[in-house]
Amino acid sequence: MSNKTSGLDQQLYNYLLSVSLREADILRQLREETAQHPRAVMQIAPEQGQFMALLIQLLGAKKTLEVGVFTGYSSLCVALMLPPTGQVVACDVSEEYTAIARRYWQAAGVADKIDLRLAPAIETLDQLLADGEAETFDFAFIDADKRNYQAYYERSLQLIRPGGLIAIDNVLWSGRVIDFEDQDKQTQAIRDFNQYLYQDNRISLSLVPIADGLTLALKK
Repeated sequence: MSNKTSGLDQQLYNYLLSVSLREADILRQLREETAQHPRAVMQIAPEQGQFMALLIQLLGAKKTLEVGVFTGYSSLCVALMLPPTGQVVACDVSEEYTAIARRYWQAAGVADKIDLRLAPAIETLDQLLADGEAETFDFAFIDADKRNYQAYYERSLQLIRPGGLIAIDNVLWSGRVIDFEDQDKQTQAIRDFNQYLYQDNRISLSLVPIADGLTLALKK
């Protein structure tokens, strides 16, 4: 994984940030705290967070879904762009990691927009479907355990409306997807998932080489 856009040397990456990143202080503070965390590599890049916020604006999104919260940077990026009545349904299993997220959501004044559900994400997604919430979401972001990506995707595809967007993180996996000596189960899961999406005619598809690779799947 990577917390900066790959393919750029440090000097060019710094320039990219210097002329494009408009990061709110609360986001910067969260990112800097997370950088000290033992699992800091799980943090998305700030330019990716800003890109996702722009997608929310373009979609006019009001109801969004997140699978994998960690310390809450991505959900905070999204929540800040939602209207006052907007909602993020955020799925995670870690009380420890999301305690940091809750603190920053509260400080940013968006805690009331984020419905954190601490349970295995598949259970939460299945419950949303059982509750009749199919095709009611505008946007979904998937950034959790890679071996369940296809399961998360299939449920998210049912939950978002036609014209809604699913964004999936880590699809380039620090380049390991093209190292076929790497037969790690997570690496293979991402390879298989990427091929699965490539053949899925239910969506319009783009893989954006930002950070560790972000696939955008627009539901037809």
